[in-house]
Amino acid sequence: MPKPLLARLALLLAATLPLGALADCATPDSSPTVLLGSVDSGVSNRAVDGQCTIDDLIADEQAWGSQAAFLNHASKISFDLLKQRRITAAERSRLMVAAQSSGIGTQLKVKLIAFNDFHGSIKAGEGSSSNPGVARFATRIQALKAVNPLHAVVSAGDMIGASPLTSALFKDEPTIEAMNRIGIDFNAVGNHEFDEGREELLRMQHGGNHPTDAFSGKGLAADKKHGEFAGAQFKFLAANVLDTATQQTLLPGVGIKDFLGNKVAFIGMTLEATPTIVSPAGVAGLSFADEADTVNALVPQLQAQGIKSVVVLVHEGGFAAGGMNGCSGASGPIVDIVSRLDPEVDLVISGHTHQAYNCLLPNKAGKPVRVTSGGQYARNLTDIDLTLDTRSKDVLSIAATNLLTGTGGEQDAGLLELVNHYDALALVPKSRVIGSITAAISRAANAAGESALGDVIADAQLKATQPVGFGEARVAFMNPGGIRADLPFNPPSGQVTYGDAFTVQPFGNSLVTMSLSGAQIKTLLETQFTGCNGQLAERILQVSQGFSYRYSSAQPCNARIDQMMLDGQPVSPAASYRVTVNSFLADGGDGFVVLREGTQRLGGAVDTDAFEAYLQSTPGGVSPGPQNRITRQ
Repeated sequence: MPKPLLARLALLLAATLPLGALADCATPDSSPTVLLGSVDSGVSNRAVDGQCTIDDLIADEQAWGSQAAFLNHASKISFDLLKQRRITAAERSRLMVAAQSSGIGTQLKVKLIAFNDFHGSIKAGEGSSSNPGVARFATRIQALKAVNPLHAVVSAGDMIGASPLTSALFKDEPTIEAMNRIGIDFNAVGNHEFDEGREELLRMQHGGNHPTDAFSGKGLAADKKHGEFAGAQFKFLAANVLDTATQQTLLPGVGIKDFLGNKVAFIGMTLEATPTIVSPAGVAGLSFADEADTVNALVPQLQAQGIKSVVVLVHEGGFAAGGMNGCSGASGPIVDIVSRLDPEVDLVISGHTHQAYNCLLPNKAGKPVRVTSGGQYARNLTDIDLTLDTRSKDVLSIAATNLLTGTGGEQDAGLLELVNHYDALALVPKSRVIGSITAAISRAANAAGESALGDVIADAQLKATQPVGFGEARVAFMNPGGIRADLPFNPPSGQVTYGDAFTVQPFGNSLVTMSLSGAQIKTLLETQFTGCNGQLAERILQVSQGFSYRYSSAQPCNARIDQMMLDGQPVSPAASYRVTVNSFLADGGDGFVVLREGTQRLGGAVDTDAFEAYLQSTPGGVSPGPQNRITRQ
């Protein structure tokens, strides 16, 4: 066959090949000329492959990791069109000039979907009527993912711990499995991830059933590995948590995600003060470094890898007014942390304070940095758009908005399946009636810092440890952070279920009775105030019946407490008293280190068991506490 005829046949065959494989032409581009970005090529736009137009085929609306990638694509499509005689050589030249001038591929938009302080809130309405549940939460996340296929889902800590019963009864494995199903990328380790110690945290990451807990490994077959709890399919990050023996991080410090050749680094950290607010036994052998210092040391290492887009996920936060997207009067530890950050940090996603805010705070160079927090318990998500420069690999701009999850709307079927599975398993232990109350009992504190529920819990712990052989306690103190929810009144008779009690006290702390002098009790109470004896935040201890005291915030540290009374008599500095606290406080938790000095220690019941016994010992129902034991001047 003559060569000219072969050439013509080749062109005819080429003309039959589809060009629109990469283009969605259900709604063909109707512009009269081919527009590449804002640049008009001057080439007539027309259908060249079914309904697909030239503009459709070049597909300048899709994401490109670099300008070179877009130019290669434009060159290939235009060359194929030229070979098939759909365009002229002059038109191809104009298309390539427009492609070069368009700037397409020089910028890339990446979506980050962030949350914090989830605390195992997988079942809608559990613990709080405003808890939307993980099935609605997942639907909201999937909708945001669909907006941009280039995305990452990240958490700023306390994903687990202090969880309602549907997750906590099963060692928080349900929450990890739910997050696996959602498909999150990174979780910065929060203080509550250390509630049960380092080994349990590592089990959450790597999997395997709990060695002694019968409720472990109860997940659906699809969520397990070799018949056991599979662990997290995402990375826990803890850049500032070091094993003191090896000086290596307990978990990876940095997670990196590549978006079409553009890498974003996520540095994850817990708050430096973690050892003061978790059981010291749980963090034995670990050190917690300064958050800003840790980030600043990592930035040069990331730059050496060519990574210039840096996001910090830190489980530490602050406070601000103005609603969930406001930032009026920003205060708290996060302000200081950001003020010391290297200017190369582009974004800070924070947590811990359970507040929702959307701030611009100055960094070390005085440059404003976007700082967000999404609140708590799946109620909100933070929708963040990063615009990256694909040439410099740095962040050009950031837009962020906190969005309400809401308690209505569609629930993800897969997540609902998981929640219903665990809810059914928990039904029997959760619904067991353990007593009754005469009215709802609130954890809300009065002006002195005393709550009705705090009074009741302290009384329960005192009663459990008063008898001879059980501690002979005279007074009990309860930390307010250990009271996680109000105790609801269930009509018609105010019955309290084990699930209600567990939601109030989910930590499973045991009671410890010890001997303290009156002077040590005063030191304990003087440590309640911010800045006093190393205290980082005000924490007013709840006290049992028979004990009372007065304090003045206007006085200096260690001179604020007076009129300490026990059973109608002044507390003597030199006398010894039997005092009950939970095991968290007994180890010096929440900064109350004087409790480590307690002598003649005796272990007691688990706090929820003591609470159950107290409810059962009051046949007519327990009433809200009087809130008259602490007086503030």
